Amino acid sequence: MKNPPGSIDDSNPVRQTHDSIKEVWGKRTPHNGEWPVRKDERILEEPDEWIQSACLLCSNDCGLDIGVKDGKIVGVRGRVEDRVNKGCLGPKGLHGWIANQSPERLTKPLIRKNGKLEEVSWDEAMNLIVDRSREIRDKYTGNAFGFYTTGQLFIEEYYNIGIIGKAGLGTPHMDGNTRLCTATAAQALMETFGSDGQPGSYADIDVTDTIFLMGHNMASQQTVLWMRILDRLAGDNPPKLIVVDPRVTYSAEKADMHLAPKVGTNVALMNGILNLMIEAGNIDQDYINAHTTGFDGLKEIVSKWTPDKVESVTGVPADQLKQAAKIIGTTSTLFSTVLQGVYQSMQATAAACQVNNMHLLRGLIGKPGSGILQMNGQPTAQNTRETGDDGALPAFRNWDNPDHISELEKLWNVEHGTVPGWVPPTHAMQIFRYAEQGSIKMLWIVATNPAVSLPELGRIRKILSKEDLFVVVNDAFLTETAELADVVLPAALWGEKTGTYTNTDRTVHISYKAINSPGEAKSDLDIFLDYAKRMDFRDKDGDPLLKWNDPESTFEAWKKCTVGKLVDYTGITYEKLTGGSGIQWPCNEDHPEGTERLYGDSNFRTYPDICENYGHDLVTGAVVSPQEYKAKSYNGKAILKEADYQPPHELPDDEYPLCLTTGRVVYHFHTRTKTARSEELNNAAPDVFVQISKEDAEKYGINEGDKLEVESRRGKAQGPALIGDIIPGHIFMPFHYGYWDKPGHPRAANELTITEWDPVSKQPYYKYAAVKIRKIEEYSQLEESEHEGLGEKIVKEVKNIGKMGSDERGQIRPVQEEKVAEKEKEKIHVADYIGLVHQSEQQLEQAFKDVAEHHKDEPDVYAACNLLASWSKIHYEKIEKFKDHYSEHKESEPGDLRKEIFHGPRSGGVGLVRDLHDLWLLANESHISWIVLLQAAKSLRDKKLESVCEECDQQNRRQMAWILTRIKQAAPQALVVPS
Repeated sequence: MKNPPGSIDDSNPVRQTHDSIKEVWGKRTPHNGEWPVRKDERILEEPDEWIQSACLLCSNDCGLDIGVKDGKIVGVRGRVEDRVNKGCLGPKGLHGWIANQSPERLTKPLIRKNGKLEEVSWDEAMNLIVDRSREIRDKYTGNAFGFYTTGQLFIEEYYNIGIIGKAGLGTPHMDGNTRLCTATAAQALMETFGSDGQPGSYADIDVTDTIFLMGHNMASQQTVLWMRILDRLAGDNPPKLIVVDPRVTYSAEKADMHLAPKVGTNVALMNGILNLMIEAGNIDQDYINAHTTGFDGLKEIVSKWTPDKVESVTGVPADQLKQAAKIIGTTSTLFSTVLQGVYQSMQATAAACQVNNMHLLRGLIGKPGSGILQMNGQPTAQNTRETGDDGALPAFRNWDNPDHISELEKLWNVEHGTVPGWVPPTHAMQIFRYAEQGSIKMLWIVATNPAVSLPELGRIRKILSKEDLFVVVNDAFLTETAELADVVLPAALWGEKTGTYTNTDRTVHISYKAINSPGEAKSDLDIFLDYAKRMDFRDKDGDPLLKWNDPESTFEAWKKCTVGKLVDYTGITYEKLTGGSGIQWPCNEDHPEGTERLYGDSNFRTYPDICENYGHDLVTGAVVSPQEYKAKSYNGKAILKEADYQPPHELPDDEYPLCLTTGRVVYHFHTRTKTARSEELNNAAPDVFVQISKEDAEKYGINEGDKLEVESRRGKAQGPALIGDIIPGHIFMPFHYGYWDKPGHPRAANELTITEWDPVSKQPYYKYAAVKIRKIEEYSQLEESEHEGLGEKIVKEVKNIGKMGSDERGQIRPVQEEKVAEKEKEKIHVADYIGLVHQSEQQLEQAFKDVAEHHKDEPDVYAACNLLASWSKIHYEKIEKFKDHYSEHKESEPGDLRKEIFHGPRSGGVGLVRDLHDLWLLANESHISWIVLLQAAKSLRDKKLESVCEECDQQNRRQMAWILTRIKQAAPQALVVPS
């Protein structure tokens, strides 16, 4: 294959320690206790000087030096003094810097004129952005602005963007592509420990007895971290390795235990492991009692997940499950990582929380060799979470805590009410939905490529092409997204600017500017400082809102934002980061050299005045209110949150018989914008492929290399067949490949994926979609109309919900019919309320279904309303069993009430709010009916009726909590901004 246009030949180095394309993980340095150093380097010309930096092509952030000669980068070498990598570098780190000198770099701003992007001056581009910003703000308020950022900027850049959005414009619509890779990591940590912040450390790998990789192909995704594990495995006392993945990846090949569940069944698998641990007594009950809460609820849910039941749902053999649970339950130390196989799949947050629970049941946290890393996908994803560019508030403050909002407004010296704390922050998929509806008028996209990386790409291209949406893009290249923008600003890359960033295990690095950017390209920090100045953003005293003008002064401002927080940077300076290793936060007077692990004292961040949020219902996503949270009195205890298994919302069927999952390959990052500019990396992985099992290949008559077309309800993609190393019924495609270097070749995996997301973390589901395949003679250039079809069904209605017994759904089995005493039959008014609640739940079921069907374009509404409708069906089926006990007096009131108050379903943003409003009223009718009937059951001492009333009303409260959560999220945008 020829190199992509503009690539630089990096195939003939002057010096390299090893060929990282052929030997991805290099040679082994076995150890048992401390990882030896190994300086990797790759140099095309002998440098004149070396500049300190860290790699920016995965979440490891390996320390490296940049070699510079004659004003250009000529090589890199690993920093042996750095705690993260001890001098080791992976293939992307050794080759990815080639992108900096690509002739395809953008060098001047572009503005769309007469349908084409044309080069203009910075003044013309920025004046247009500012004029449109003021016009939109004055006419529509800050709610009409959306920011979609990246996982590749520096702390200093993120912090400025966050202040501009939250305090300058006052918009809640700020998120990044870290929503695609790390949102669940943050949420799982908050749900269990009260706050974001990784408990573990990379150093735990050096001394642990057992490593558990859950949905994490570390060998391909964090190559240097995998080197560290390989070196432990090669030592005298290797740890046990358990890998959970539906594919036989490089990681799985090295595992002592490889568990290969069907995609979307992670909660069932983890519940099974936890059940076996509890049954065997392989838990630390004293630790559980002293430092956790919620054990009884967790035990009740997982007790139903026997090995045989887990096997029937996940496909993992019962014997394998037992072996894995025994290893985990008896190991003295345990190090676990979790990544996209969990985060981008069904019940993402619930599954990730079960890994947290696994550690807490053993008391294995905060100790050498025992840690959890809810891994990050992107290099600086941690910083989006810390600075608040992912929808959070800076320094892990709580959106629902008024004191935290006031604290931030005081720090920024703005009027009370400036920061939009009245509405939940908007996640990325909802931002694009608002843009689709027309209530977001300006969308600023920074250093990311949603036209390839978001789900259901035909839909995304239509949104970005809308005439009433003003799209601004900062990027170094003319990506598929930039090609659709109204203004494109040329941005500096890594190595062309100075700043700091933080990796997965909380290690902060500094990266110094080594070379100048080409042409007129500027750093994102300079772009946003310029924007703030031109917009004349000011604090309440009339001073500039942004009171700094370079990276170091911005970093000092950021440090003030972290004072006294878990994410405390106050002990870190540019000087301290220079010359040695990166430093782990918290770093302050008490911890001047940083902090290796969190929670060594088992005092967690669950106090109501410091927690980052109050938690959610893991099944529906409904928020827990501050009052409910405070009533729980967690106060420093970790929260063991349970969740029963829910099946994926799109399952294979006769028309689409296979399940698609997506992921990475070792040589590329994100959408290949940088890595494909390296000849070596691109030649190693030049194109997409379709991985299929041997069994399915035989079934469909497919041979290795056959050209295949994969089709879902949303689109099509094509690629050659790769046979083997995946479980039957599944196919895999890497998501990196778009169209900039192969226009017209339909190869983007996200043409196929679904627009739906985890109800808690709001992370999109990339790991399952129903597809069909066929062999083709040649790769075709599909008509544009075939790419763009949205499809009538975004997600598939959940099958068979409500048809299972207690073993499957966590519901009490139907009450057996029994002969009752004559005096019980005389309680005729019980019959009134049996009829009332029966009819109320039937009406509520139908209303949920109506709203779901009418609002299919709101995937979370569609999925949640169908689920909640199934609950109401279960409720009235349960109460029907009491008809022979007490009779039933049919009531027409619920039906009359629905006719009176439910006037939907309606269309549009306001229509959705009105429909949810009506659902809330109907749900309250059911709620009060259950309360009345419960009191009667207590009086009658009918324990079975009492149990059903309590259980159904508990679920009814969860229905209402979800409705209220969604109303709060939807109302401000729908009522304030016309669409």
